[in-house]
Amino acid sequence: MIDRIPWIIGVGNPMRGDDGAASAVVDYLLAQDIPAYAFDGDGAELMEMWLGQSRVIVIDAAVSGAEVGTVHRFDAHLAELPRNFFRHSTHQFGVAEAVEMARALGRLPAEMIVYGIEGENFTLGGPLSPQVEQAVYQAAERIKADIGGPY
Repeated sequence: MIDRIPWIIGVGNPMRGDDGAASAVVDYLLAQDIPAYAFDGDGAELMEMWLGQSRVIVIDAAVSGAEVGTVHRFDAHLAELPRNFFRHSTHQFGVAEAVEMARALGRLPAEMIVYGIEGENFTLGGPLSPQVEQAVYQAAERIKADIGGPY
């Protein structure tokens, strides 16, 4: 039943190496007929994308010092997002800032899960790191488990 599938948004620039991890997750989900959206704008636009949605999953590249390819999962209603995880955004107002601004404004969706895929290579024109390529599938499978099946 499509109504229970959350709004899934992959944030990042696929032309900047591991910053394209979320776009790769979106591609993987779309290939399995799971609706998902790639997004490369700033956090203010991101907040508008999820406006009116009750269930949202956001995916972004992360840099926290963890092993490359680590998949982090945060429930935005349990605690603030660690801003240092999502510091490779090309925008000043990234995912963590968007989530926290939405929280402050009372515009956080009823269910908000944020995935971060630990990257290392963010060079323009660079490929996904091999560990990040593997993490894309792991993140997609975890998202599918969050959604529940069948699709």
